[in-house]
Amino acid sequence: MEASTIIRNAVLHVTQLRQTVAETPGLASAVSAVKQFQARRFSGTYLDLLQSENYRSAALFFLQELYSERDYSERDTQFARIAGALERLFPEQVVQTAVSLAQLHRLTEDLDLAMAQHWLHQPELAEVARYVKAWRSVGRRDERNTQLSTVLSVGQELDRLTRTRGLRMMLKMMRKPANLAGMGSLQQFLESGFDTFAEMARQGDGARHFLTTVREREAALIDSLFDDSAVACETKIAPLLGQAR
Repeated sequence: MEASTIIRNAVLHVTQLRQTVAETPGLASAVSAVKQFQARRFSGTYLDLLQSENYRSAALFFLQELYSERDYSERDTQFARIAGALERLFPEQVVQTAVSLAQLHRLTEDLDLAMAQHWLHQPELAEVARYVKAWRSVGRRDERNTQLSTVLSVGQELDRLTRTRGLRMMLKMMRKPANLAGMGSLQQFLESGFDTFAEMARQGDGARHFLTTVREREAALIDSLFDDSAVACETKIAPLLGQAR
């Protein structure tokens, strides 16, 4: 399937999810609560990296671009509008990164909505217990693992882009045409990601260490949420929220 088709399909699916949210009383607040919870959890899980001189930028990039409660509707609109032009304007490596980002966004929004639908009907539970209950009600373990592998793929692709000779200069030259073509959000994501991973590349195996840390911690959390007792999960997650920045 062509990159443009994959991106358009992903954006269309997310648009349909947003319509479901808009038409269901209370669901928008529930989606926001789930996303805010997950952003705080990520911030607590990676507090050491957020406080690290070497990895702070990478952790912030992941938090703000991949684990945030931000509204990505502007970026989605740009993606849908320029999906066909993307393959003509950007190098193949950049196009693949955009495809992975679109696929990740689709899966994340789908899972967050499913979580919110269960969250909405458990108002009597405390916050952490409510999240654990919603997670287990949704299930879909394979998709949770796919979500993590796609997050890591986006990171690995950004890391590879930093090793492509002349690409940073090309991205800089693309800034004005990209903004004129309505691709400002994508351009900003690419430049920010490139600079973040280029900074780690100067540290030798910095990107590998960062991505390995994310894989190990997120995989351990996924396993715990599916396999441990509810009380054990709550005991692990609650301190992370407490130390979130």
